[in-house]
Amino acid sequence: MTTISAQTPPTADIIADLIHRAKALGADAADALALSSKSVAISYRMGTLEDAERSESMAYGLRVMIGQSSATVSTSDPGKDARQTLVERAIAMAKVTPQDPFIGLADPSLFATNRDARGMDLFDGHVFDEAELTDLARTAEEAARAVDGVTNSGGAGANAAHMRMDLMTSNGFSGGYEGSSYSISASVLAGTGTQMERDYDYSAARHFADLDPAETIGKRAGERAVRRLGAERLPTAKLPVIFDPRVSNSLLGHFAQGVNGASIARGSSFLRDKMGEQVFAPGISVIDAPTRKRGLRSRPFDAEGVMVRDLPLIEDGILQSWVLDCATARKLGLQTTGSAMRGLSSAPSPGTSNLYMTAGTTPVADLIGSVSRGFYVTELIGMGVNPVTGDYSRGAAGFLIENGVLTHPVNEMTIAGNLVDMLARAIPADDLSFRYAINAPTLLIDQMTVAGT
Repeated sequence: MTTISAQTPPTADIIADLIHRAKALGADAADALALSSKSVAISYRMGTLEDAERSESMAYGLRVMIGQSSATVSTSDPGKDARQTLVERAIAMAKVTPQDPFIGLADPSLFATNRDARGMDLFDGHVFDEAELTDLARTAEEAARAVDGVTNSGGAGANAAHMRMDLMTSNGFSGGYEGSSYSISASVLAGTGTQMERDYDYSAARHFADLDPAETIGKRAGERAVRRLGAERLPTAKLPVIFDPRVSNSLLGHFAQGVNGASIARGSSFLRDKMGEQVFAPGISVIDAPTRKRGLRSRPFDAEGVMVRDLPLIEDGILQSWVLDCATARKLGLQTTGSAMRGLSSAPSPGTSNLYMTAGTTPVADLIGSVSRGFYVTELIGMGVNPVTGDYSRGAAGFLIENGVLTHPVNEMTIAGNLVDMLARAIPADDLSFRYAINAPTLLIDQMTVAGT
């Protein structure tokens, strides 16, 4: 394992030139984005290296605005001729694009003053070669296959990546930051014939030292698969449902979609009329934390150069804010929340960073113990959720709860309800941990339709 230092931005001159050329050809405003990445990915299955990939990429995105029209284009060619062609294409596209009165760069008064991420500790500096990552993947798969009852493997993987993002605007913003990411995963099958079950485990982090050990990841994957053997369907009933943290964050993801400013501006959100109202139970808070140290989606500024800060979306159960970029904020007569995200070929749009629900005070064992008969969900399947009405119906698997204890495994179930009601009735346990980009503790919803046999 070797170490590299944070890079000096190699792209500032290129994106500055793109903006200069755009202005020279008639753009009223422009911004440019550069994304570079280096990654190594290993796939390992049944004791054999399946795939080893090493990739490096460098690409540029340019957005130009002429009056109330805009266009966004991208290229991976940094040459001067390619830049000129890119700018000419963007200008031509903007001239024939329908007008949008809400487009525009962020006001300079909103720009971030701290434009690097060193205080967030997002960059590890360690570079793993294929051999080292292969050892990690091998260790994870061997630990999973060593669990009694595991009969096959879906494979294990280990990945390491470094990235850099640089952003510049024609009205004065310039900034960039680096980050790293690492992950280890394992997926295996237990049982034989038609009585086989699959499960997995993985860990992802900005710093390698924050990953769970490969052996632990593999062992958990194997134990989870074996524990699911003998799963049966339950009779259809209305039951309490408990969401394991591996799936409880999906409910928070649906909430995030509901408070996204683009959905609110279109009137296509199940929460569109809920501002200032009780959405969760009293005592619950939901926060988007873009500056969280070593957060998987932390950043020092958003995709429009705007300062980022912790954004309380829910306080004491009450909805406090939408998630906004500049354009959606203008449509709604509000101010951006510093939540702009963008790709190389797309204009900014609002999105969350490190979103989490605060933990409750009830231990997980007590939450489960409070249920005489219910369904503990460990896996969700399909995407039967209507973001406009909040109607919710998804395939699910997990365990039956009987007299406050997890008993036999359950699969091929459907759980159904409405997100407005589900969020209002959600009771969090005290086990919040930060493993994903969206994190929630174990959640109990005291009644849902559970459909099986």
